[in-house]
Amino acid sequence: MATPISSVAEAADILGERLQSIIPPVEWAALADDMAAIRALKRERRAVVLAHNYMSPEIYFGVADVTGDSLALARAAQSLDAPVIVMAGVYFMAETVKILNPERTVLIPDRGAGCSLSESITAEDVRALRRQHPGVPVVTYVNTSAEVKAESDVCCTSANARRVVESLGVPRAILIPDRYLAANVARETTVEIIVWPGRCVVHERFRAEDVRSLRVEHPDARILAHPECPPEVVAEADFSGSTSAMSEYVAHRHPRTAILLTECSMSDNVALEHPEVHFVRPCNLCPYMKMNTLGSIRRALETLGPAVDVPEEVARRARRAIERMLVL
Repeated sequence: MATPISSVAEAADILGERLQSIIPPVEWAALADDMAAIRALKRERRAVVLAHNYMSPEIYFGVADVTGDSLALARAAQSLDAPVIVMAGVYFMAETVKILNPERTVLIPDRGAGCSLSESITAEDVRALRRQHPGVPVVTYVNTSAEVKAESDVCCTSANARRVVESLGVPRAILIPDRYLAANVARETTVEIIVWPGRCVVHERFRAEDVRSLRVEHPDARILAHPECPPEVVAEADFSGSTSAMSEYVAHRHPRTAILLTECSMSDNVALEHPEVHFVRPCNLCPYMKMNTLGSIRRALETLGPAVDVPEEVARRARRAIERMLVL
């Protein structure tokens, strides 16, 4: 186990220049102590930390072994030689990691880290939708529980939702649970989309009038919106895409000024990776994502809990829906 940090110089060395640039010196010692302990525990446990794009910078840059969106993290874990995986994200993400890596121990730093989308729909809701719309395939966003995925025909991400829907070759499809992702897909396809009224607590708060105001205040800015934003917000943006797609846009286009309509830490992390770009940040915090802290990751590695488990039959059926997407 790492010994407590004894000097400002030692703390600065552990944090590195990138984190020092955004974290006040008064906080260095406490953060560096947790970071050093996590690094030691990872070696001891042969563990890796997966960090979603919405993790705060001290997690994203300080202790993560792999970063990215939820499905990319779950798939990346399959190639890692690590018996213990810590998913710094929310619970449905940890379930997806477990589904695709059933032999590994998967930990979630805080069992209460939920998701408004995942919690908006249940397996019984999906069965009711099937009874209401017999024969119509169910396309399920990965931001859902294992039980909901298990009731679905195929999964999708925000990046490939339209492609998945159109690949089915049907005139109608049920796309759950995000009403705004479904509405944005419906605008781009001739397939009739049946919608469920789930919403993301982060992205639903952006408003078209706010985007127009930002456009006036920052006329040279490129505005990027996540497809979980309301359609009128997406319509005002210059680009709409998943968290990975937004990062790639900034990396490849190098806009002079960028505005990311998404979770706050996403903007923080992309800004640290691209100091040449000026970021305007009208962000919204995800209260669930922020339940992940260095302290909770450290405790998870110390105690090997909370561990995530998915019943075998649920995992089998959910894995089938995920794999159907992956082969498209």
